[in-house]
Amino acid sequence: MQEDSSLKIDSVDKKILELLIEDGRLSYTDIGKTLGLSRVAVRSRVNQLIDCGIIEKFTAVVNSEKVGKQVSAFFEVDCEPRSLVEVAENLANNPYVASCYQMTGPSTLHMHVLVEDFKELESFINKELYALEGITRVESHTLLRRFKSRSGLKL
Repeated sequence: MQEDSSLKIDSVDKKILELLIEDGRLSYTDIGKTLGLSRVAVRSRVNQLIDCGIIEKFTAVVNSEKVGKQVSAFFEVDCEPRSLVEVAENLANNPYVASCYQMTGPSTLHMHVLVEDFKELESFINKELYALEGITRVESHTLLRRFKSRSGLKL
């Protein structure tokens, strides 16, 4: 393995990543037992994956509905090109916004919002989203049912 940000991962690194994607709480010892490596070897590889930015962070995936966020909505937000970054930064800092991405198209942002109910969604749209300068069009879609939700990359 290389020591720079362009680290090439091998099959062992991929297996470590797959195990961590499945269960980020696995110990280095458990990963090592599964792959036939020592705890120290696993720790070294994980640290290299962290140092080069392949593993960005370890986190918990929380079921939003079970913590009171019953409404999940997705937005396509078109912006004036000169306002796109400012609008994106404002939205990214909003506590209701779970994710915000710049998409191909006419200066478009894709956004996922989690709120408690439709009243809170309406308030977010009218008081926070529509209040931002530089937005030219908003299209929204409310989630009815989740068939698949994946928090990690399939290698």
